[in-house]
Amino acid sequence: MPLRLEIVSPERRVYDDEVDMVIVPGRNGQLGILPRHTPLISSLGVGELRIKKDGTEQSLLISGGFVEVRPDKVIVMADLAEHSDEIDEAKAVEARKRAEAELGEVKDPVDIARVRASLQTALMRERIATRRRSRG
Repeated sequence: MPLRLEIVSPERRVYDDEVDMVIVPGRNGQLGILPRHTPLISSLGVGELRIKKDGTEQSLLISGGFVEVRPDKVIVMADLAEHSDEIDEAKAVEARKRAEAELGEVKDPVDIARVRASLQTALMRERIATRRRSRG
């Protein structure tokens, strides 16, 4: 039984294909999903979504949203979804440095939460881009 994976963001349909397995960044940790998985709905955190298909693996940056799992289909509705090859490593490093500098300057709790979220996303972009580069 194949597993259909659909990933959508507010801007576009990011992915739509049959896969062997998907690993999503749940709010409380990674969720590994295979065909015939028990149905569930979960919120998503910031992290790397990994797609395994025919012995290969693809990575995407996911930030926020929800995942719905059915026995034969996984639907990821993400606030942000980017393929690893869409991430510019130099820009990710720059964004991380800006967020780190800004974090030391903000005092308002709302601003602190916003900057921490930006920092977390920048760190994950940098990590995914570095891993992609090291794999060649």
